[in-house]
Amino acid sequence: MGWAGLALFVALIVYFIHLYNSLVRYRQLSKEGWSGIDVQLKRRADLIPSLLETVKAYMRHERETLHAVTVARQAVLVAQDKGSLVQRGEAENQLSGALGRLLLVAEAYPDLKADTTFLEFQRALQAVENDIQYARRYYNGTVRNLNVAVESFPSNIVARSFRFEKAQYFELNNEGRSVPQVAFAQ
Repeated sequence: MGWAGLALFVALIVYFIHLYNSLVRYRQLSKEGWSGIDVQLKRRADLIPSLLETVKAYMRHERETLHAVTVARQAVLVAQDKGSLVQRGEAENQLSGALGRLLLVAEAYPDLKADTTFLEFQRALQAVENDIQYARRYYNGTVRNLNVAVESFPSNIVARSFRFEKAQYFELNNEGRSVPQVAFAQ
């Protein structure tokens, strides 16, 4: 009975080490996922000044829209440095909405829509938006795995013992990201 008890004890220790290592892996994957989102959000913020300079020449009468994008970008930069995940999401939503309005207003300027620099920025912005979506999906998937492990028995015992906490999902409001609908007169 002594060897069987020792073997059971060793098996339990090995199992709890496995649970601990799984929690560490999930936490690291969620940090990696957040890093991917952060990189894409910074890429988008870095594109905006160049986009605005291209647009300013054409849209002299749209100062309010240009100002809204500038203010929203500044809020994003502040949230990157000092904000929580929720504040960061709110700032990114404001920026998405302002960019959506800017692109919608750009529809009224045929010369701007035909400008190759503007078209390149618009394509680059769309590519970054797609990358943000992919990075957000990856991050939220890793957060889901971490949260399930933190809440599930028996890994929740190890999680509580070593102060593993649930992570927050990163959600962006898609209102400002919708593609404008164009209706052609018949």
